[in-house]
Amino acid sequence: MVRDRRASGDRYLALATGQEPGAEGWYATYAVQVPEAGAYALTAIATAPVEVPHTEATASYLQLGLNGGPFRGVARSQPYWYESRPAWGDLSVLDLGVLELRCGENTLTFRVTEPTVLESGTAYALALDRFTLERRAGVRVRGVSVGDGTLSTYRHGEPASLTVTLDGHPAHLLRVRHTVVDHVGRRVAAGDFVVAAGETTTRTSLPPLPPGNYSVTVSVDDGVTGDIDGDAEGVTAHFACLPARPAVSGAANRFGVNVWATSLVPPSRLDAFAAAMKDVGAGWVRDGRSWPAGEPAPGAYDTAHHDRLTTAMRRHGLCPLEVLSPAPEWAMTDASLPLPADLRHAYRYARRIASRHPAAVQLSNEPDADVTSSTGDAHAAFVKAAALGVADIPGAPLVVLPGIAQAGRFQDLMLANDVVRYADVWAFHGYPDPAEQDEPGFPGAADQQRELAVRHGAADVPRWMTECGAFFTAQPGVDLTPAQQAAQARYVVRSTVEGLAAGNARQFWFAGPPLHDDGVYFGLLSREFQPQPAYSAYAALTSLLGEAHFVGPADGLPTGVVGFVFDSGRGETVRVFWAAEPTRVPVPETMLYDVMGARMATDGTVQVSRDPVYAVTATKDDSATRDEPPAPAHPAPSHREPLSPAERIVLSQRYAARNAAPNKNDGDAEPPLGYRLSRRTRMSLDVYNLTGTTRAVTVRARPARGWAARAEGPTRLEIPPQGRTTLDFTITADSGVERRTDHRLEFTATLLDGAAVPPSVSVVQLT
Repeated sequence: MVRDRRASGDRYLALATGQEPGAEGWYATYAVQVPEAGAYALTAIATAPVEVPHTEATASYLQLGLNGGPFRGVARSQPYWYESRPAWGDLSVLDLGVLELRCGENTLTFRVTEPTVLESGTAYALALDRFTLERRAGVRVRGVSVGDGTLSTYRHGEPASLTVTLDGHPAHLLRVRHTVVDHVGRRVAAGDFVVAAGETTTRTSLPPLPPGNYSVTVSVDDGVTGDIDGDAEGVTAHFACLPARPAVSGAANRFGVNVWATSLVPPSRLDAFAAAMKDVGAGWVRDGRSWPAGEPAPGAYDTAHHDRLTTAMRRHGLCPLEVLSPAPEWAMTDASLPLPADLRHAYRYARRIASRHPAAVQLSNEPDADVTSSTGDAHAAFVKAAALGVADIPGAPLVVLPGIAQAGRFQDLMLANDVVRYADVWAFHGYPDPAEQDEPGFPGAADQQRELAVRHGAADVPRWMTECGAFFTAQPGVDLTPAQQAAQARYVVRSTVEGLAAGNARQFWFAGPPLHDDGVYFGLLSREFQPQPAYSAYAALTSLLGEAHFVGPADGLPTGVVGFVFDSGRGETVRVFWAAEPTRVPVPETMLYDVMGARMATDGTVQVSRDPVYAVTATKDDSATRDEPPAPAHPAPSHREPLSPAERIVLSQRYAARNAAPNKNDGDAEPPLGYRLSRRTRMSLDVYNLTGTTRAVTVRARPARGWAARAEGPTRLEIPPQGRTTLDFTITADSGVERRTDHRLEFTATLLDGAAVPPSVSVVQLT
């Protein structure tokens, strides 16, 4: 117990330990007296298991045990915790569900069996001030689900059953009514069944339904007083009937989902969640671990917590893309933030992460849009060192460049530092204007990045859009509105189709799990971890497009209709259409499917609207629709030749904190953006030798006109294996240098055999 005057009774329960518990976990048991048997709502003043707006402090996920019975996880989604009211300090008012208590004394046990990720490591953590039990009248519906052991999904042609769970044992027979509607609100099924006295669960079969997304509303009637579930409108849940044919698997799969499972998926839901991502057609999942938690001290690795997530995703046939996070405090200085001051830490940590069996490692997330002063040249040096660490693992995973938020000077500077040669994959992100709520438009990022890659001679490097999503305004306590759900379903299809047509080799939707962040909702799943219409639309897309080799735009279409043609790799041509206004399109000799993957009747035409439609035609020759063999979604193994000794020398410019570049202001800072120098400035060039032998390196400075760079020592350096040598320089600007304008400052180097080391290129300004 910890004393605090803000707590009830001036004390609260505080658990924070890295020590492994016994078989029973860490737990605290309380005796509770209640005046009558029945259902009680449990509310606690405690720390939430996810970050909430008023604090970044997190706790381990809780399990509850009642009267010596089995424990159940409190597996609520991130929006429930995120929207919790603040209590005091780091504690929130948490809704922990409903318990059925007996009259008199009950024992309630709070248990923790999984660590959580803290700022500088993992630990078993929980702060609990007090809890309250409030009597609820009658018996209510606790949960509604479809299928067994899934997140309410099943495939077309499989039998499906509806399961209803009550929050208490009824004293007599109850009647359960249910109504099923499709994603546009059409009623497709209805019925009623009974719950026997003393039972809490009942099940009934659903009729065969076409592929689609459905909502089912359930209410309970005792046959005497009418509805007794506490809600006259009943309880509504979502479920999905998926296309019978799953998406392609392996290297041919072009579809991914951002999951961030450590933060967004309770441990008890992890396997069902991974299965749901596989079922939606994702071949890849993008996730990341906290570097400060994974390496709380130099060389002391604590990766077991996240390794379990990677293993779970692999177990379900998913390829994990691991994203490197900012460095720990012990590795940074004020001038290096958010990167390690010594890039050998980046090399060693990336090598460690690569050894944990991800399929690919992405070397950071949106470094151009943070609130630090880090620059493109500093990040490029970090990328090189980390990429070398990944490459030094036998059977190394793919190296993916940082996910760039938007094309601009930061990325230009990274590319000027010749980072592409260190990577297997080019990466970027793209989102529509947040103001576009009704009909988001696909951003121009994919076209911009394709053109940028061509300019840098990297047209053959696969481009992955590692984040693609839309900003839908969220209201606390409820899912997106039906109109928002329909818009999200359209956008997940249209954005993926347009991205693939723009040349993206793979595209990752943001995000899979329920996610509410600062008034915006992103997930394919609802607050109850059930499939929203966008989930079903994505499943239809991945099923129908197959290998999704883009052929070209569809021709001969009426004005206002947009169409794209794909080769599925299965002897089929797939055309995808949509239009702003309903328009008839001729589609002879095709099979038609709606946005959810259900077959459509045809008279040789189809009415195209805002909801995409698929027209599938069998081809006699599998290759007839392609002029060239299809490019793979990703190289396997790495397409790169082994990096040369010269490429394993990394140059990194280093400046004092007083000379830092301007803060990037989330990517909105305006030029000049270079290091801020005076007429005479001292700086350093770090030269890293990430090879296994001593290397002689000759360094040369190439300042812009009007600038001079004088080395403060010999420019030929002998650098030991895995070593770093620092050469100081004095940079001077003559009287003709224009102030507050970015100027290029380049450092080059060669080895004894004349091999050129990739340069370090920065921009500087005279302040």
